[in-house]
Amino acid sequence: MAAAAAVLVVLLPLLLVALPIVAAAGEEETHIKVYWHDVVSGPDPTAVQVARAAVTNTSKTLFGAVVVIDDPLTEGPDLNSSQLIGRAQGTYIAAGKDTVALLMNMNFVFQGGKYNGSTVAIMGHNEVSSAVREMAVVGGTGVFRWARGYAQARTHTFDLKTGDATVEYNLYIKH
Repeated sequence: MAAAAAVLVVLLPLLLVALPIVAAAGEEETHIKVYWHDVVSGPDPTAVQVARAAVTNTSKTLFGAVVVIDDPLTEGPDLNSSQLIGRAQGTYIAAGKDTVALLMNMNFVFQGGKYNGSTVAIMGHNEVSSAVREMAVVGGTGVFRWARGYAQARTHTFDLKTGDATVEYNLYIKH
């Protein structure tokens, strides 16, 4: 009996270490590149400011502004000629007092192809002036159930007159 208990004491820690490795072995890693189109101008904007603080009016960074989005996601950078593959739905909040920094909280909702009906939840800090911004993939549904990973954003174009932006997003997802 003592020998069996000793074997159990030795094997149990090994099993506890091995179980997460076995579970992770069945995971997939997926890379998805999309273009996010934030349209604030014109008759049919996809990003609308819904709240602002008293200081927003005098802030050089729009600190305190809350924007709700339903932005198109496309395969290529041209909104008019690229294949629509989904929508980015959520909010961003101007959270930086000294720099234009946004708190992003959005779901990428896929509407076609092998990811149709699946979502990826993204949340994080987005300092717009940085060449590359990294945010967390914090979850997902459908194909991306139990998702985790990160998203890298790079501004493709920004129109100073209209405020419209196209941003390249690269998602690196484990699911």
